[in-house]
Amino acid sequence: MQELLNSPVFTWVIVPCLICLARIADVSLGTLRIIFISRGMKLFAPFVGFFEILIWLVAITQVMNNLNNIAHFLSYAVGFSLGNYLGILLEEKLAMGKNIITIVIPGDASLLIHFLREKGFSVTVVDGKGAKGDVHVLFTVIRRSELNSVVSIIKRFHPKAFYTVEDIRFVSGGVFPAISNTSRFKFLSFLNTGK
Repeated sequence: MQELLNSPVFTWVIVPCLICLARIADVSLGTLRIIFISRGMKLFAPFVGFFEILIWLVAITQVMNNLNNIAHFLSYAVGFSLGNYLGILLEEKLAMGKNIITIVIPGDASLLIHFLREKGFSVTVVDGKGAKGDVHVLFTVIRRSELNSVVSIIKRFHPKAFYTVEDIRFVSGGVFPAISNTSRFKFLSFLNTGK
């Protein structure tokens, strides 16, 4: 065993790979922690933060104990970069929280309104004045996981409609379509309660 620990393969390949994996894990956890903080999830953020910093301490200790090994520095940096990428992918897959979509439509919006309501989305409609005349302003609050499907519905009915999407931190009440349980991340669904 001592031979393995002192071998060049261990020093230049195995330890750098472990440092890289540790950085991927701790940076990904850091991304989740920031999401939990921004969503007001007070219990999850410190829990994730504990493991994030514990993993980081293990990785940085290996780098600091071997300051003459360039492979450790490079693996630390590569792990950080890959951890950011993985964190972004996790954030997109979890799609936690709610969005409000504001849609401005000149002319008749009744087909879109009817279709969205038929699909279970709550839609509030306000008449307004745009730069070129009368418009209908539609507001709908949706789960982030439904954003792509709602945007495709908007584009199908009104390809040139102006719309904005904003994150919402807190929602009280409202009508939301039922969630299908086909996600690969179903075991994390308890996190997607919104608030």
